[in-house]
Amino acid sequence: MKIVGILLAAGSATRFGSDKLLHPLPRGVPIALQAARNLKKEIERVVAVLRPGATELQRLFSEEGLETVVCERADEGMGTSLACAVRAAGETDGYLVALADMPFIRPATIRAVAEQLAAGAPIVAPAWRGERGHPVGFAARFRDDLERLAGDAGARELLQAQTAALELIECQDPGVVRDVDTPADLTAR
Repeated sequence: MKIVGILLAAGSATRFGSDKLLHPLPRGVPIALQAARNLKKEIERVVAVLRPGATELQRLFSEEGLETVVCERADEGMGTSLACAVRAAGETDGYLVALADMPFIRPATIRAVAEQLAAGAPIVAPAWRGERGHPVGFAARFRDDLERLAGDAGARELLQAQTAALELIECQDPGVVRDVDTPADLTAR
């Protein structure tokens, strides 16, 4: 089964105070680059969606073997960016959607979600202590729905409308619910 990774890296990072995706983690790797590496380790083809002007991030992703697409309307929100990335990815058997501000997800968790998607799950996501996390996998049958997304809700409305199709994988990975919105989130556990 051919699954394409989608890395959402087109946000504005207004709460962080600077370009959080390029902000270094304690070992010096930028937040978004670590998220990209974790995804790329388990998914052969990854498409990263960027906002206009993100040339440094585009360079870093290209060096890691990711395809990049610039979403000219990224300011409209995550849904618009996700739709742009899915259109760029094209036809495939499934889409594994990850967020560039979530660098703490273990590659093994990404692999588990991808394997469940490949085994036939319509929508699959990891959960930690009962809380749904990321990445979220969508079967190809949701391609049109993903391409129609707009605004800032991302795929939230699609997930709410398809709760019966969602399969959760309980995991021992708190990284699936740990994103970086503020500098304090880098040290919070």
